[in-house]
Order: sequence, then C-alpha cells, then structure tokens
Amino acid sequence: MDWPGPIYRVAPRMLLKLLRQQHSEFREHLEQGCEELKEHFQRNSKLAESSKRLKSQIWSSVVTILLVKAKDLPLAEDGSKLIDIHFKFRLGNEKYKSKTSWTERWLEQFDLHLFDEDQNLELALWNRNTLYGKANIDLSVFQRETTHGIWKPLEDCSGEVFLMLTISGTTALETISDLKAFKEDPRETQLIRDRYSFWRSLQNLRDVGHLTVKVFGATGLAAADIGGKSDPFCVLELGNARLQTQTEYKTLTPNWNKIFTFNIKDITQVLEITVYDEDRDHRVEFLGKLVIPLLRIKSGVKRWYTLKDKNLCVRAKGNSPQIQLELTVVWNEVRAVCRALQPKEEKLIQQEAKFKRQLFLRNVNRLKAIIMDILEAARYVQSCFEWESPVRSSIAFVLWIVGCVYGDLETVPLVLLLIILKKWLIRLITGTTDANAGHYDYDYDEDDDDDKEKEEKKSIKERLQAIQEVSQTVQNTIGYLASLAESTINTFNFSVPELTWLAVVLLLGAILVLHFVPLRWLLLFWGLMKFSRRILRPNTIPNNELLDFLSRVPDNEEINQYRELPPSAATDLARNNPKKKLKGS
Repeated sequence: MDWPGPIYRVAPRMLLKLLRQQHSEFREHLEQGCEELKEHFQRNSKLAESSKRLKSQIWSSVVTILLVKAKDLPLAEDGSKLIDIHFKFRLGNEKYKSKTSWTERWLEQFDLHLFDEDQNLELALWNRNTLYGKANIDLSVFQRETTHGIWKPLEDCSGEVFLMLTISGTTALETISDLKAFKEDPRETQLIRDRYSFWRSLQNLRDVGHLTVKVFGATGLAAADIGGKSDPFCVLELGNARLQTQTEYKTLTPNWNKIFTFNIKDITQVLEITVYDEDRDHRVEFLGKLVIPLLRIKSGVKRWYTLKDKNLCVRAKGNSPQIQLELTVVWNEVRAVCRALQPKEEKLIQQEAKFKRQLFLRNVNRLKAIIMDILEAARYVQSCFEWESPVRSSIAFVLWIVGCVYGDLETVPLVLLLIILKKWLIRLITGTTDANAGHYDYDYDEDDDDDKEKEEKKSIKERLQAIQEVSQTVQNTIGYLASLAESTINTFNFSVPELTWLAVVLLLGAILVLHFVPLRWLLLFWGLMKFSRRILRPNTIPNNELLDFLSRVPDNEEINQYRELPPSAATDLARNNPKKKLKGS
C-alpha cells in the first residue's frame, strides 16, 4: 500500500520532534530532582549530625520533666472547654508528646537529654491539630541536681502549666555532684546543724530537715545486654524530688561517685533508690531497688545495702546485687512533730493499680488476720463473762466495777497508754518488738503480671473488664483497711519508736485535757473550729489528725519492704578478694 506523499514525509519529523521534546522535559525533571535532593541533604545535614551525636549518647545532663497540671486554659471558639488538649515538648532534636487530657491534669513523667549548646526547652499547647499557645524555658538558669516546681505562663493565649523539672545525671567532671571533687566544709556542716537546732524550731516550720546521700557504686548487678554487661544508672527519689546519676557503660560494677542533697519536708518519708539499665533507644530496664525510711538512717555510716526486686520482697536478679551508700540526715524534732499531724504529701507519680490475683488474695489474708485477732479478743472477753478462769474473771469483775464507779473519759487514753507501757516493758526486757510484726511469707509470680495477661485474648479482656474494675475497688479497699489496722497495731509495737513516743506524748496530753476540761467545753470548741474553718481559713484542706498520724506509721508490708537483706557469703568473699573476683570473671 502506498502512503500519500505529504504524510509519508511529515510523520517521521513529527515523531523525532516529539522524542526530542520528551527527552528535554525528562532531563529538566531529572536535574530539578537532583537539585531538590541536594538541597534536602544540605538542609538536613545539621539534623543528621545531631542525630548521630544523639546516638553516640554524648549529652551533658538528663532533664526529667513531670507534667503535673494546667489552669486557666483558653476556651474553644464556641465557648466550651477544650477536651482533647495535650502538650508537645522539644529540647534540641528530641521531642515528646504528652497524652490527651480533659481534666487539665496529666501526672506524666519523661526524660529529655541536654546538650551544652541546647539549653532552650520549648513547649506548646495543642487541641487536636490546633496550636493554642507555646512557651520557652531557659534551662541554663536552673540549679543542677535540684527538683524545681515552676508555673510557666503560655504565650499567645491565657493559661499556665505546672512542671516539676530536674536537671541531673551529669556526665561532666568537677561538678557539684562529683564526689571525687567534693571536700566537706566543717563550717557549712555546722551551719546546717544550726539551722535545725532546737532553738530555731519555730523558724520555717515547713523545712523539717536536710538529707545528704553519697552514692559510691554497686556490685553484682544482673546482665541486661547481650554481651553479658549492663549500662546502669541510679535514680534517687524522696517524695516528689527525683535525682539520678550518670550512666556507666558496659559494666556490672559501676562506680558513680555522686553526692546529692534533699530538702526534707516530712521526716517519715522514705528514700527510694532504684538501679536501671539504659538501652540505646533510651528505654530503661529494672535492675534492683531499695527503700530506706529516713528515721532508720544511721548518719555518716558508709555501708552496702542489698538491692531487692520490684516488689521489694526478695533479692534482685544477679550475683547478690548491692549498692554502697553513705547517708547523713539532720532534722528538727519540733518541726517534724508539727508536720506529722498535717496531711501527708501526695506522691504525684505512682504505679497504676491493676487487678492481680495474688495481690487480691494477699490483701484478703491480711484482713483475715486482723479479723481473727479481733475475734480472739472478743472470745477472751466472753470467757471472762463465762467464768472459764475464776481468777481472771474475778480480776476483770473488780476492774469493771472500779472503772464504772471512778472512770471518766480520760480513762480511754489511759488504757491505751497502759497498752503502750506493756509493749515498752516487753521491748525493754526482751530487746525486741513483736516478733510477728511484718513477718509473713507469700509467693509472687512475676509471670502472672506479664506473660499470662499477654496470652489472654482481647475478647476475654473486654468481657472481664467490668468484673476487674469491681475487683480492683474491693482489692484496694481491703488493702487500705488492712493497712490502717496494721498501722494502728504497729503504733503500739514500737515499729517506729519516734512515732510511738509521739503517741505517748499525745495520749498524756489527752489525759490532762480530758481531766481538767469538761466534755461540753471540748465539744463546743470542736464545733466552733469545724464551723468556722471555711470562714476563717477557706483555703485549708479538711483533714483528720488521727488518720494523718497513722499514715506515717508503716504497715506490715512496708516493714517487710524496709527490712534489709544480709549480704551473701560469696559477695563478701569477692569483695574482700578483688583479684580472685577479677580472675574468676
């Protein structure tokens, strides 16, 4: 078939022109893409360097931030309250996004890493995808190794946010927390002792005492890494104050050599010391924990303490893990007494209570033991009425007649005082308190918390969710009642001698008041105080002094947790023969 002359000549030219045009466009797109890729790498070169530096873990300090709450936050466009608010934090190239909240209260704690040139902490308030306000915090003005509570106003909108901020875990040498560079100043020590002397008891009643903690090192830690080593660091918590050491890499016997100080607001507080392993992604793994009541501290004694597991029941994993500490506490007795009768400070960060079968059974057994003691006392009284023992019944009958004839309201604290006197005589004669206080054994299956819950199916969890909520309430209520009863009993057992002697003083005062002041005047004074509290002191927190006092007395579980475990013979031998230990490892 013959093509027409014009089409036969024009078609190849059009095709060639089209190919040249597509080739030119493709080349332009390719050059443009190369330029954009080059600009992208140039623009992100600083980010790549920072990311590489972050992975190498060369930071100067760890910034621990506790996001507590906010107030006076802005409203939505329709005037309603924001219900999906959250905060975003940025320090250098590290970012953190908080959980959402509609109550303006978070209680969320996290860590960011501080570099010397990145001292600006940025935070922003978001509601879903809308930015409402932001603020900048200059970290260079804050004192290191101290927990600061700050209210920070937001820019571009109303409202404030409350943070608890701590800068610790410094890796730099010659710092205020470096124990090697620390030299004790006798003059400064004397100034601290003078500040808490008896003659200055009425000055600054909230400042109860001063605690100094020297953290030397640890031995026998468990290996958390594949290579048989760990990257341990130590965290110290007293109330809501939280400090930590630097991380020692690739070792099971770290030497931190740090010194920390805490301001004591309540002498009945407990110092919590936890050792963690740090992973590359900045997550942590538990290695051991220790709790030390401030009233049990022997000041100026350098010694080894055994690390326990998460439940503070048995020794932690490892080769008899221990930590070496030296604690020094100075406090004022009058301020401590005044503080003990006020509401106990709430610890903001606490582990969420979940339903656990063995915890439920343990709380039931605790309450059962208290009920059995009450029933035993009731049977004892009933036996007196039944004259099962003539001598005992005769004495009880005489005491009952005398009490009814001559007894008064002051007899009640007098009886309680006699019980304490009896316990004190037993303690004085035998040299020990009640042998059964805090002594009970129970098994705790760690797999019951992790493996078994993970193996359950989602549908089963949804079915049991309602039952678990009720079970949690019952479990926690039983635990609270058992704890309150055990604390009451331990008040008379000299479990904490200082608090028992305080109870003695209070009971003596109650006897004198009830003896010399008529009951009608006491009730009148009590009613006036209760009815006038809201008018005269509108910002005070309603409280019960008796429950506030009992909250300071440890229950049997806390006594069991406070008990120190003796070091094993193998660990002592290894510590006394370090060459043999190194050779064996």
